[in-house]
Amino acid sequence: MPDPRRTPTPYVRPLRAVVTDVDGTLTGPDRRLEPRAIAAVRRLERAGIPVVLATGNVLPIAVGFHRVLGTSGPIVAENGGLWLDPSAPGRPSVQREADIRPALAAFRALRSAGLPVRRLFTDRWRETEVALEPTVPIRRIRAVLRGRPVLAEPTGFAIHLMQRGCGKLPALHRALAPRGLVPHDCVVLGDGDNDAGMLREAGFGVSFRTGSPRARRAADYVSRAGYAGGFVEGLKASGILG
Repeated sequence: MPDPRRTPTPYVRPLRAVVTDVDGTLTGPDRRLEPRAIAAVRRLERAGIPVVLATGNVLPIAVGFHRVLGTSGPIVAENGGLWLDPSAPGRPSVQREADIRPALAAFRALRSAGLPVRRLFTDRWRETEVALEPTVPIRRIRAVLRGRPVLAEPTGFAIHLMQRGCGKLPALHRALAPRGLVPHDCVVLGDGDNDAGMLREAGFGVSFRTGSPRARRAADYVSRAGYAGGFVEGLKASGILG
């Protein structure tokens, strides 16, 4: 059931774009893209509503999603460490928002403390953060890293170590600015702790019954359905998709 404490209120500023996480949002729990989510994204794009991908995935994977889905909005990758706008005039340039060195130092500290942390296979392509397999409780990781200039954010699929002050929301602000947009102009959909900042600043924030407690608290609407079913439900609840 939708959370009654987060009942949507009428929105007076037009919603002009959609920002979406990928894993757990456009996918099922197996991380496979759901046909109903793909169809919804393509309906939005045909209606002239740009879809922005904001993911913890590395940039090559994010660009692959962009091409397969046919999105026209900017791409925020590596949990906000990188972004680019493939639709910008000329050759798209990758914008870097985080320094990987604090994350690498944090990873070494975790190993030195005896925690059995392992980096994701995709970290060989990661440029601005370290992503760990979710095999160690986040509270143990944060206890070791307390006082360091690094954030540790779980997504359900990984734990991201990133330079403090960075993340999806700051990168989203910068990626939207050339188009004259801010997060408040957007429907934002996400399920992880790393989506909470975007959800709070959205014109209409959607999380799912399968989302993290932090994501659900930050959202304006919590879907009955989980995963990609919640993505479609949330778009309809926002009014941006009939």
